[in-house]
Amino acid sequence: MPPAHPFDDDKLKEECGVFGVIGVADAANFVALGMHALQHRGQEAGGIVSYHPEHGFNSARRFGYVRDNFTSQSLMQTLPGPLAIGHVRYSTAGSKGAAIRDVQPFFGEFSMGGAAIAHNGNLTNADALRKELIERGSIFQSSSDSECIIHLMARSLQRNIPERVEDALRRVEGAFSVVAMTRTKLIGVRDPMGVRPLVLGKIGEGWALSSETCALDIIGAEFVREIEPGEMVVISEKHGIESVRPFRPQPAKFCIFEHVYFSRPDSIIRGRSVYETRRQIGVELAREAPVDADLVCPVPDSGTPAAIGFAHESGIPFGLGITRNQYMGRTFIEPTEQIRNMGVRLKLNVNRALVKDKRVILVDDSVVRGTTSRKIKEMILDAGAAEVHFRIASPPTAWPCFYGVDTPQREKLLAATMNEEEMRQHLAVDSLKFISLDGLYRAVGEAKGRDTKCPQYCDACFSGEYPIQPSDMIEKGFRLKAAE
Repeated sequence: MPPAHPFDDDKLKEECGVFGVIGVADAANFVALGMHALQHRGQEAGGIVSYHPEHGFNSARRFGYVRDNFTSQSLMQTLPGPLAIGHVRYSTAGSKGAAIRDVQPFFGEFSMGGAAIAHNGNLTNADALRKELIERGSIFQSSSDSECIIHLMARSLQRNIPERVEDALRRVEGAFSVVAMTRTKLIGVRDPMGVRPLVLGKIGEGWALSSETCALDIIGAEFVREIEPGEMVVISEKHGIESVRPFRPQPAKFCIFEHVYFSRPDSIIRGRSVYETRRQIGVELAREAPVDADLVCPVPDSGTPAAIGFAHESGIPFGLGITRNQYMGRTFIEPTEQIRNMGVRLKLNVNRALVKDKRVILVDDSVVRGTTSRKIKEMILDAGAAEVHFRIASPPTAWPCFYGVDTPQREKLLAATMNEEEMRQHLAVDSLKFISLDGLYRAVGEAKGRDTKCPQYCDACFSGEYPIQPSDMIEKGFRLKAAE
């Protein structure tokens, strides 16, 4: 597998995306389109499993982009049937740059028939489960935590596959949105806190499950509703949608970073436009951290809606001071030392005529390690800007995520070792301000900000307050905030 792009390591990586369709001809074609719309959630690999009454289960798993693998007619003809599920992957558990056996969906043959699962999220007790399962005779084929679910299903004594899915998921801890399939059923499940997203759509006489609403749009499906936290839906052509709640109710803790960065801006989350929420983050940021300047400039592309909101609220002109090379793939060129020294210039270029002699406000979605932020600042100054001010559309990222996001170790997070002023000095900018946690909550629709007694979202990457115990990481020596 080719190496990932060398300058993409200063962002939090987009977990994974799942998609499934039942009740349409050539379901795998719809799934491929849905996976294409979810490509932002994972670019490492993708896979599809389909079922046809005459041809049985068929699968295809490939490294790379959906457009490069699941568009050939010859491949898609090997995936017939009215039922299919798919997965786009960015590895957050198991080995990086892993073998094809790590690519989902995973498939298992049980006494009552075959089943496939695709999982977005991360199981926080996967190490303990894997050890237990191996000691009891299970033979793992991958390094993925998701494979634990298949083995737990195999050991379940329940009478059918949906009940075995329930049984297995009661054993796991962590975050999961699962799309699964049998010969006749499409299954969707969200963890009890609803950390990861999952939505339901209607397409003709069929149904679709997706990580985001934007993937329903591409296949012409009508958004019906979100799968609720702790809900399991079983969809069949014979019985329609059946909903059960197999888990003990818990407070909802949806990932707040979906609003900030992960979801596509044209998706809808909890009834709100992601674009509008990001624009409102910029409005709140302008109110909290005003600065005299001449130009508001987004760091493309994720900083653009917040920059628009900041410019509108502050009255400072908005301008595209940085242009992104949209055609530079993750494997553009072998990352030799000479190429590495070019830094982000391969990916971003400054509009010199626009920023020259200007006091520029750069709006970005987050600061992780800070390496890319420093390079962008240097590019802006080299282009003749008079001042550079950073405004960040999320609070300082000081804690790693264990729920399906590829986050650096805590000591590599800039905000874990520096306060705001120290970060400003490290980045060598004229000013640096982050939106407050209260401001972020107001932007996503919580009028009074963050209720510290019971926040409505998972914000552990900012607050260090983990709603689900990261059991495996604690076993490896990770110290929770309370232990510091």
